[in-house]
Amino acid sequence: MESGPAIFVGVVFALFGGGLLVWTATRVRRREPVAHGVSPVASVTLASVVGLLALALGTWCFTQL
Repeated sequence: MESGPAIFVGVVFALFGGGLLVWTATRVRRREPVAHGVSPVASVTLASVVGLLALALGTWCFTQL
């Protein structure tokens, strides 16, 4: 992978994953719903898994440099 696109995609994934995890943690700490109309446990679990997956993909992109 070329270094320019790898850096861009890695930054995008890392920012999205980190932002999603911070937002989810803030919503849980304030006891507010993460997603309306969905089970609280399911929404927190899904948001956390997607956030961690995005961070992992960002890390993988950075290792391809």
